[in-house]
Amino acid sequence: MNSANIFRFALMGLTAAILAACGTKRTPTPPPGQPPLPVTPGAPLPAGTPLPPGHTLSPGGGAGYKVVAHSALPQWNEQNFANSLRSFRLGCEKLQARPGWQNVCAQAAQTPGSNAAAKAFFEQYFTPWQVSGDGKLGGTVTGYYEPVLHGDVKQTAQARFPIYGIPNDFVSVELPANLRSSKGTVRIQPSGQNKGMISASGQYSANLAQFPISERTRALKGRFEGSRFVPYYTRSQINGGALNGKAPVLGYADDPVELFFLHIQGSGRLKTPSGQYVRLGFADKNEYPYVSIGRYMANKGYLPLAQTTMQGIKAYMQQNPQRLAEVLGQNPSYIFFRQLPGNDDGPIGALGTPLMGEYAGAVDRHYITLGAPIFVATTHPISNHAHNRLIMAQDTGSAIKGAVRVDYFWGYGDEAGNVAGKQKHTGYVWQLLPNGVLPEYRP
Repeated sequence: MNSANIFRFALMGLTAAILAACGTKRTPTPPPGQPPLPVTPGAPLPAGTPLPPGHTLSPGGGAGYKVVAHSALPQWNEQNFANSLRSFRLGCEKLQARPGWQNVCAQAAQTPGSNAAAKAFFEQYFTPWQVSGDGKLGGTVTGYYEPVLHGDVKQTAQARFPIYGIPNDFVSVELPANLRSSKGTVRIQPSGQNKGMISASGQYSANLAQFPISERTRALKGRFEGSRFVPYYTRSQINGGALNGKAPVLGYADDPVELFFLHIQGSGRLKTPSGQYVRLGFADKNEYPYVSIGRYMANKGYLPLAQTTMQGIKAYMQQNPQRLAEVLGQNPSYIFFRQLPGNDDGPIGALGTPLMGEYAGAVDRHYITLGAPIFVATTHPISNHAHNRLIMAQDTGSAIKGAVRVDYFWGYGDEAGNVAGKQKHTGYVWQLLPNGVLPEYRP
């Protein structure tokens, strides 16, 4: 998952015209049937006062936000607003406690599930802000999904590749912002299970120059070794056996490449031979930056860059197993999982609520308010027609960086994976915030 800004347009009208032209190529398909939303009748709540179209805000970080009318969003009137409302209501479990969101969540709970009522809700209670990054309206939209791996809860001749929980020796230490650019040494004190803290009296020393620290790093992830606190193992080291006997194993995958993509997606389901499903969610990570193995393979001449999709990489590895350790090891980032309750809800996103397939996505929470509705205008990866939809920003990802950057959640299983693996297109983003709530840049 790579972030990129593709085009810059100086005028909103030019962008709208381009998107509208794309829309004429789209072949609408009827949305899947959805059960009616439960409704608790009540009097309409105050909706607040929206700012007028044309109002701009530049809070920092290179981000820009401009108020537009709902009708300026491409194919706004063709949306399945009932599905968008269903997705938004899932997020209200967390949003309803935030200032400025109480009324909209309460109103969402009592809004009928018809498309017309849901459309009126979004138009009455939200202000659309077009998002730009470093002066550019165009950004990148990729796709992700919840994979289904084949494997077992116990190790077998077929299921041999462990899915790890948080290791016993894994320690997370909160890193203050003033130390993110430091190359000095600090002292670390254990403070609980898998936790530590920076303390002048700590018995372990940590050389910050050895850790993969960026301006966004919030914690050091490491382990105690003698009198030192050192960075945690890389993917290559873990695949080589560094965690043997040091971490709980939640299950075993049949295919190491499928397991790799589980790490990329951050959650998934493990299907056992008996038909049992084990739901897996993100627990923590070793804090190394994500590195694209697709770009590495293209640079090495293993695959043309255009073929480094998820499907292309899988096919190549099946034909060239001798390069498996080399290629997978190029991405040092490693994810640890936790077992989630088995149910039919979607995977749990960074907001802490289930994600609804095709109506949720991951964003950079520095620029987009987590939980907010976002309107995404992009291209469908299969039909190549315009794909314009009102979804919810309910997840994040380490590779999702930038103001105009969305990772679109397509659902779970092989069909969703086929679509997600081909998604990488130019896109445009509008953030919908409750009337009176302003966009923020959060460093």
